Amino acid sequence: MSKKDIKVPNIGEFKDVEVIEVLIKKGQKIKKNDPLITIESDKSSVEIPSSDDGTIISLNVKIGDKVSEGDKIIEIESEKEIKDTSAQELPKSQLLKENKKNDVKKTNESENIIVKDFSTKASASPKVRKFARELGVNINKVPGSERQGRVTESDVKLFVATKSDKSFKDQNTTEKKIELEYSHSDFGEVDIKDIPRVKKLSSKYLMNSWTKIPHVTNHDEADITELEEFRTSLTDVYTGKKKKITPLAFIVKALTTSLKKFPNFNTSIDQIENGKMTVKKYYHVGIAVDTPHGLMVPKLRNADNKNISLISTELKKISQQCRDLKIDKKELFGGSMTITSLGGIGGSFFTPIINYPEVAILGVGRAEKKQVFMDGKFVTRTMLPLSLSYDHRIIDGAEAARFNNDLKENLGKNFAYKLAV
Repeated sequence: MSKKDIKVPNIGEFKDVEVIEVLIKKGQKIKKNDPLITIESDKSSVEIPSSDDGTIISLNVKIGDKVSEGDKIIEIESEKEIKDTSAQELPKSQLLKENKKNDVKKTNESENIIVKDFSTKASASPKVRKFARELGVNINKVPGSERQGRVTESDVKLFVATKSDKSFKDQNTTEKKIELEYSHSDFGEVDIKDIPRVKKLSSKYLMNSWTKIPHVTNHDEADITELEEFRTSLTDVYTGKKKKITPLAFIVKALTTSLKKFPNFNTSIDQIENGKMTVKKYYHVGIAVDTPHGLMVPKLRNADNKNISLISTELKKISQQCRDLKIDKKELFGGSMTITSLGGIGGSFFTPIINYPEVAILGVGRAEKKQVFMDGKFVTRTMLPLSLSYDHRIIDGAEAARFNNDLKENLGKNFAYKLAV
């Protein structure tokens, strides 16, 4: 029998690099240029292809191994030897097994989608494979939309969205109650109380958002030193008394300015399964309001057309309506993007949950005075913690970072006075 070793070829600067994927298995038939393993250095990841056709009879590497040029990857039996064996000489059970392997695609009836046979390796670039690994996705299960089923980053994103949607539906239709092996009263006195109605209503929306949207959160700080000096210096032109305007009013105005520059943040994804998103031309900012009944998110309508004083007045109005349970239900829907602020309570960074079907939410912490290195020396500045959660299917990390930078500029000294207009 003709046997041959397939070794790591000349891979340039790569030496003693880690194997991050083994794309084949013992007994598998391969052809020349089929990818065998993926290796990854500090700079990039590369697929190592086969130099011959054949059937794998031994596998000499595993995930985590370090390889260099000349290291043995697999041993194969030549394709010629395999073809000499007629199909009629194979046992019936073996014929059935071979026929099953030749089914490249099969229908998953429970999900009503066409998926690849997982014994075959998906075609995708190293960049897409790395992206899938970061999301915890088995790329061999992702249906590819490109030529010959090649998987793209968009395919991975859609796969995550589909799986999350199915998971959410399953939780709401076939959820099984976990039976505890004990009673809480076994350990002391307890009370059984009803969950507040508002929290019960909001819980399904929170579960939907968390399971349906692939969240990523960008943490940053905005220098609001000049803004705070300006805000605390505001006085009423008629009475001469100081105006009490919260930082949130300025943040709302700054946010609408950034939304105009980055329209992807002002979209809704309720039609994402159809490959569409709704780009909104209005700027209705949601404000998370803490009430005795639970969290409510009324909308501040047309915030881009209102000055700071009017925004501040309307914030107080809608917040009180929520606490008194007098807010119109319609005012809880149709938002552009939501702001949730813990500044009045405390804390810095956190991971806010996106308010579906929006694609982003801004979390605001408590501003603190910090020593910041500026112009060659340390100076005391007022820094505001920002936590921007976004839907990674619609917004990429670079775009989120640019949005945060623009928002910081809007809250900085160059825009503080303009925002008041």
